[in-house]
Amino acid sequence: MKTVSLQEATRDLDALARAVEQGEVVTVTRDGKPVLDLVPHVGGEAQEKKGGLDFEAGQAYLRSIGVTKAFDYIAEDFDEPLPEDFLLRPLP
Repeated sequence: MKTVSLQEATRDLDALARAVEQGEVVTVTRDGKPVLDLVPHVGGEAQEKKGGLDFEAGQAYLRSIGVTKAFDYIAEDFDEPLPEDFLLRPLP
């Protein structure tokens, strides 16, 4: 991450924009304190990466450390809504 003063950012905005287009984050400061960050625009045609989790990268990491199966069992109804009285029933 690059840090520049507000004066430098004003003077070199074009160069900073090019750095941001390449994926770099630039923090702009005033009197040494961060004021704003210049970040790549999300959703533009040039921006291919989407926000959220990158499951492929996660799986590649797990494989690299020798984990072949992250979960032994996940119930088929794992993501189904819970019954309305779920929190009202006593525990078994």
